[in-house]
Amino acid sequence: MPYRPKSTLEQWRILQAVVDAGGYAQAAELLNKSQSSLNHAVAKLQNQLGVELLHVVGRKAFLTAAGEVMLRRSRLLTQQIEDLELLAANIDMGWEPELRLAVEIIYPRDKLYQALSEFYPLSRGSRIQIIDTVITGSAEMILEAKADLVITATPMVPRGYLSEPLCIAHMVLVCAPDHPLTEIDALDADELSQHLQIVIRDTGQKPAENAGWLKAEQRWTVGNFYEAMVILQRGLGFCWLPDFIVQQALQDGVLVRLQLKQSTERQIPLSLVIPKEDKLGPGGRQLRQIILAAHGKTGH
Repeated sequence: MPYRPKSTLEQWRILQAVVDAGGYAQAAELLNKSQSSLNHAVAKLQNQLGVELLHVVGRKAFLTAAGEVMLRRSRLLTQQIEDLELLAANIDMGWEPELRLAVEIIYPRDKLYQALSEFYPLSRGSRIQIIDTVITGSAEMILEAKADLVITATPMVPRGYLSEPLCIAHMVLVCAPDHPLTEIDALDADELSQHLQIVIRDTGQKPAENAGWLKAEQRWTVGNFYEAMVILQRGLGFCWLPDFIVQQALQDGVLVRLQLKQSTERQIPLSLVIPKEDKLGPGGRQLRQIILAAHGKTGH
């Protein structure tokens, strides 16, 4: 005989809500249901499974050891159902009304604007939301599927996700022409660490504190490269900047390049990632192909 489940998705969703909210009363308010109905649903779930999942102390509900395992597995199940339903909605909808594109800020903007210019006549009115990301923030966009397409530094692609190589970002070390560092012909990391470094804020919720800097004792953190350049031009600190951002400032002589021993620049590979391939609609697929074509590549 075919297997007949003892539990329902609704029961598991209620259990998740009770745990996440911290109790039955709080969950009832969030779900707009009566507290007694939630109590009944969880009690029935425990009886059907023959396993105690929760115990209540005062007004708070706590997971048992078995409950922790079951809850974790249930979250995977409900997420898969949500993804399946979203896929059905996407198929029914056809062309998506909005596309979210997360872009690591070191990605060359001329390539981005080229792709968007080509996509616009084909977009069928789709709104485009461009989200600037930095370091860990790019990885979170992928892991949490907060964007339809993500352009990120290749080392930040989380394990288990496929990426399509795009290009290499070139980062150069710069400061003002009157900065003391310009008097040293070939710098090493120890010499740099004694001076103020300007760094760009990681957009992740849990940022990688040591990414993108050279153990400088003094750091100022700013929101974007343009703010960093204003500070640098006042003779304060040094910074790693993308070559396309700093090119004009170098030509004008308001900033100068510094030379590290055995290194003239950092090279960071960039890739395109689709966090949820089965949820990408026709507009997203079209934009992906255009982005790849801007780099002389073809997708699948």
